[in-house]
Formats: sequence, C-alpha cells, structure tokens
Amino acid sequence: MGYNSLQACITDLEKNGHLIRIKEEVDPYLQMAAIHLRVFEHNGPAILFENVKGSKFPAVSNLFGTLDRSRFIFRDTLDKIKTLVDIKNDPVKAIKHPFKYANTALTALSALPMKVRKDAPISFGKTLISELPQIVNWPKDGGPFVTMPQVYTEDADMPGIMNANLGMYRIQLGGNDYIQDKEIGLHYQLHRGIGVHQTKANAKGQPLKVSIFVGGPPAHPVAAVMPLPEGLSEMTFGGALGNRRFRYFYDNEGFCISADADFVITGTVMPMENKSEGPFGDHLGYYSLAHPFPLMKVHNVYHKKDAIWSFTVVGRPPQEDTSFGALIHEITGNAIPKEIPGLHAVNAVDAAGVHPLLFAIGSERYTPYVKERYPQEIITIANHILGKGQLSLAKYLFIAAKEDNPSLDVNDIGSFLKHILQRIDLTRDLHFHTRTTIDTLDYSGDGLNSGSKVAITVAGDIKRELWNELPSSFALPQPVNHYKIVMPGVLAVEVPKNIRASDMDLVLEILQETLGEAETSGLPLIVLCDDAAFTAQNLNNFVWVTFTRSNPSHDIYGINSFTEHKHWGCKGPLIIDARIKPHHAPVLERDPTVEKLVDKMGEKGGVLHGII
Repeated sequence: MGYNSLQACITDLEKNGHLIRIKEEVDPYLQMAAIHLRVFEHNGPAILFENVKGSKFPAVSNLFGTLDRSRFIFRDTLDKIKTLVDIKNDPVKAIKHPFKYANTALTALSALPMKVRKDAPISFGKTLISELPQIVNWPKDGGPFVTMPQVYTEDADMPGIMNANLGMYRIQLGGNDYIQDKEIGLHYQLHRGIGVHQTKANAKGQPLKVSIFVGGPPAHPVAAVMPLPEGLSEMTFGGALGNRRFRYFYDNEGFCISADADFVITGTVMPMENKSEGPFGDHLGYYSLAHPFPLMKVHNVYHKKDAIWSFTVVGRPPQEDTSFGALIHEITGNAIPKEIPGLHAVNAVDAAGVHPLLFAIGSERYTPYVKERYPQEIITIANHILGKGQLSLAKYLFIAAKEDNPSLDVNDIGSFLKHILQRIDLTRDLHFHTRTTIDTLDYSGDGLNSGSKVAITVAGDIKRELWNELPSSFALPQPVNHYKIVMPGVLAVEVPKNIRASDMDLVLEILQETLGEAETSGLPLIVLCDDAAFTAQNLNNFVWVTFTRSNPSHDIYGINSFTEHKHWGCKGPLIIDARIKPHHAPVLERDPTVEKLVDKMGEKGGVLHGII
C-alpha cells in the first residue's frame, strides 16, 4: 500500500491506535509544542490538533515519534527501500544477482516523478502566511516557524525535477523585520544542497525559485531529510518509499508544485538579500541566535480543501528528529562505512546533539607485522570521516580499532568511552584541527560556523584500570565546589561560573599544583562544569554538557601538558572546560505556566490522561 495524502496516513494511524485527537482549542504559542514534548517523552501517539487558535487549519505532530510507528507507516516498502539504497551504494550486487534484485529495480523505475495537470487537489485555494498555524515552540523564539518543511529548489544550470534538491530547512514565518505575508526567512546550514543551487543562481544574477511543501504523503518529509547516495533523487526516493510516484506540476509563475502536498509556499530569494532570522530553539538544546539568512519573498500560498499542517518540536535530544535519525539509520544501514575504506561503524551521538560528537570503529592494518599496535590507519580514517559531508561538522571524533575488541558498539556510549579511556595515550592520541568549520547551530566556537575539531584515535592494549570511585586520599581545594565520578575514569568537577576567560588560568594553576605530582592514572578525564550533580546524573547529561559546551582548541587542557613539534599532549588527566561561557547561546527552558496547563490535560478526564 501507499498513502496518497497526509489525511490517508492519519486515518490509518487512528484506525490502528497510533493517533489521538485533541478537539479543544489549543494555543499555537507554546501550548501545542508543550503537549507534543510531553507526549513524545512518554512514547505516545501521533497528535491531531483539530482546533488551532487563530487558524482554520488543523495540525498534526509526532507522526514519526517512535521507530515502531515509522516502521508501521512504511511497513510495505521499508525492506525494498533498504535494498534499493544498498544497490545504489554497491551496484555490482545487482549485476551479480539480477533476478534477486529485479523487483527492487522495478520499484525504482515506478518511483519516477509524474507530471500531472494543474487542477490537482493542492490547487483548491490560496491563503496567507498569517492564516497558517503560527506555532512557536520556545519562549525566546523569534517568531513562528515551519519545522517540518520540504524545501524544493532547482539547479540553474540543469533545471528540472531530476536534478532538483529537496531538503528540510527551517522557515521563519513572521517576527523580526519580516513584512507580514510578504517575506519569510530561509535558514540553511553548511553542506546543504540548496546552497549549491543558490550559489549558481547568484552567479547568474537570477532569483532562486523556492517551493516549500508542507504535509503530503509521509514519505515526502522523510525523503527531505535522507542523506541519499549520489545520483538518487529525493523525489524518486520519496516515491519508492511511499509506493506512489511523486506528483508535481508547474504553476503559472514557473514554480514546481507538489500535487499531493497539503500546503505549498512559493517565493524567490534574490542574490545577497538577507534579513535577521532567529532566535530558534534548536536540536542542541540551546537557542540558535539571530543571524542574517536568505530572505524569501512570498508569491503564493496554496492549500488543499481539507489541508492539515504538519509540524514537530526541536529541542535537546531525544526528540522526534531522533526517531527520524533511527529510521534513516535503518534504511541506509552501513552506507557511510562502505564509502570509507577501513571504516566499520560510525555514530553521530544523538544525546550530544548529533554534530558535536562522533564515535567510530576502524581497522588498524598498516603494520600487522608489528607486535605493539598503535594508531596509524585509524588516523587516516579519522581524516576521511572529518572530510565527509555533514560528518565534517563534528567537533569531537573518538575512533577505536576493531582489532582491539570486535564486539565494540558505537551505539553504547558507556562501553565505548570506557574502551577509549582504558587505552588512550594522552601524549600521542589527540589530533587537533583549528580554525575550521563546525555546525551553524553550535555556539561553543569563536564565531558563526567557526571552531575546531579533535580526533582522538585509540589502538592497542589496555593501559590502565579506571577508577570507579575516588581514593580516600583524593581531594581538590577551592575554588572547586563539588566533584563526582560520572563513569569509570571520568570526574565531573564543579567550579565557579566562567565570567572571564582569564579566570581559567587560576583554575588550571590550582589543578596543576594539586594533581601534577599525584598518582592519577585511573582518572584520564576531568570535566569542568557548572553543576557536577547534573552532569554526573546520567551519561546523556554527561555527553550533552561536555561536548555541546566546549570548543576543542580553546577548552581542552591537561595536567603536565606539553607541545612537541606542533603536537600537543599531556602526561596527567585531560581536562575539558564544559562550563557555559559568556558567548554561548541560552539553554532551552520550558514555560512553567504552560506546563501547568498540560498537567491538567493529563489529569483524570483530560484528553491526555493515561498518555502523559
């Protein structure tokens, strides 16, 4: 089967107990997001908001809130799609086993986009930006945003749908200096296909035509976030995943229109014409602040007769985009490792906000004739990873040698870090990349898109027994307030808040005096933080605090540190300063008044009773 619309998916989910309706009026300012967050936290169903304050359109969220629900939605096509992606990464398989993959080839062929007449359902009517659900997720957001868009652009040199890009980039509908109903903000980050298209349009002095699809068959938003192999179109993928060809036409102004979408916003982006976009609560758990981003001048807002607005809430992981990531991993499997020789597994750690932290496993085969194994090939692999697409936005890459532990799992945070800390040679294994690009949403660096990276490459036998608890003789003096073991070999140390960068000199001096001559081999990592109890509470807190609040080149220190031939290392514990700095973005916090409203909805007789 395949859904021909968002409504068809909603009907199917409701019929099978995967969706609830909220009939009472809900406020798009904070309340809808708060409901979504609470339902998601309890692994709850998709939510259909029938009565959105200030808008005639209903809205749906949490469609992809669990991996099981995503599997249910795509239950008839998921296995075929996995095979299709696998063949695209290794076409020799199809040549060697033509009959085995024949059905998959037909799936790909039948998924080719289909041009249809202009009287498609999306042509039912037009509306205004201000009449769409004005959903604001977080108190300090700059305005309402589209959080589940499919942004379509074409290549100025090779126009047409087969060379087009479909991506999920956030859209600010109002606020700031945007002229209501005439201008909206288009935010996209580094390494995005739309950037290539805008660059080409700018070079020709042409406006970039943009079509923003919202809703439609659930395969379409999935296609917009998929990291697809070279040459596999998002529209073709969406058709194959949804078992329904992507239907489209061009309106009278030459904009591509998704015939099955619930809404389509069309507009143009002129060369070098920007306006301030943001703030926006983002997936690192902080606000991305206001910065100049492309300005989109609105032409038309089309909608279906019974259109439903689709949205999600972005915040500190895990969130619905975490489930998106799980679905992507299920579909693509080992696509990335197959592209990098010697790489067996890589995991962008969701709990750390995805981009800040990567775990990887590679082979160490350069000198198999040498008894003592040490990092060689995995350094090459690490460089390859940090030059690969969106993986290049990572700040911290920990990579281990498969030969040291064949059962090592990049998805097991505790076991993987323990493996690293048992074997790391702090005088040798840290490799820095300074003055480079990091995630646009990461404010730990020294400017927008600007920061540093460190590859921590570990191979060889166990070098130390990690401390599970501190020796009775261990003590740290003031200004240390509290300290607590996070996991074997890791200590969270609470020190006064970072107000001036120069204060770190005093903290380091005290730690050096205290630990410089001490026996600390079982404690390879110390994390300075604002709240030791919170940081040590669980591993998710630890990786979130440590890797979202530090910039390797500026915030990594060490006891008995040295620089030799441009290589930095330390002979005592490694220190990461993961305190919030003055230039960091604010942490996302929920509105207490709105939370109380949601609490009431969860009480006996409330629509969310038994769910939250």
